[in-house]
Amino acid sequence: MSVTIKDVAALAGVSPSTVSRTCKNNPSISEETKERVRRAMIQLGYEPNFQASNLASQNSRTIGIILPVSARDAYENPFYLEAIRGVSQFCNQRQYINTVITGKDDEEVLQAMRTMTRSGQVDGFIVLYSKQQDPVIDYLYNEGLPYVLIGKAYQYANQTVYIDNDNLLAGQEATEYLYQLGHRRIAFLGSDSSLMFSADRKSGYQTALLRRSLPLREDYCVEVSSIPRDGDALIHRLLKNQDRPTAIVVSDDILAVALERSCIEMDLSIPKDLSIISFNNSLFARLTSPQLTSIDINSCQLGIEAASQMINHIENPNLLATKIIVPHYLVERDSCRNISPL
Repeated sequence: MSVTIKDVAALAGVSPSTVSRTCKNNPSISEETKERVRRAMIQLGYEPNFQASNLASQNSRTIGIILPVSARDAYENPFYLEAIRGVSQFCNQRQYINTVITGKDDEEVLQAMRTMTRSGQVDGFIVLYSKQQDPVIDYLYNEGLPYVLIGKAYQYANQTVYIDNDNLLAGQEATEYLYQLGHRRIAFLGSDSSLMFSADRKSGYQTALLRRSLPLREDYCVEVSSIPRDGDALIHRLLKNQDRPTAIVVSDDILAVALERSCIEMDLSIPKDLSIISFNNSLFARLTSPQLTSIDINSCQLGIEAASQMINHIENPNLLATKIIVPHYLVERDSCRNISPL
């Protein structure tokens, strides 16, 4: 197994980012620390790519934008386009270039990242998603590469710069909104719970139910990994429930569109038979009929804040890891109705 920058950091008793800055002879690192790091490199046989380090520090002003691995889904989700728009807008102002990195699996993404870092083509990375046990984050952290995460950090939380919404609170507020409309049989439809945003929105939904002394029903919580491969069948099962919910909190607009389609197939009317509230307030929310009530998470602003923090940490490598929460707000439309007795 090859020696990594993390191995050097552990032996020298410093952080991976300190090793990376030592490789670039950064003046912010003391000579004593540099010498300790260099001794560890020699002891472990670690050979940094000094040419790439010099290129990245002197000439390159490029930020890599990492999309989640997918053969197709990520390219169809308006959230990523809006976030990239925000990143590009800020990078243009600061004269940084940005480039998009993605692939069909983790290894393809990692190979692209290795190629870019070894050739000195990138200064830092913005990861547009957050999930549990992500090898991409492991690579960035272990190699001491600057990165910013959009979403809550699952790994290395105290050392990670991340930009996020308060998805727990947003999930609570969406559920409470339905409760105030008189709904008591409220379900949750979400993405794979390994994705942090969906897991937090689900937790917020459950917290709101408990606060209102409503039962947490396992059959009312549906998680799908994709639409329509397995999602349609699970959604149909929920809607065929003998004690069918009167309202559903949906973790994003794309899933809400799939839910609306299932309702049409089962001759259920929205919002007469089922109220729906979703997240992102994307183009999908405005194109559906009826239009979706949705929580706007300020996707473009997430990208702007991520780019701002990335550039700040590239130009000031001693900054502490920052956590920024971008506010959300509710956009009321026609997919929810009040069922409270007059």
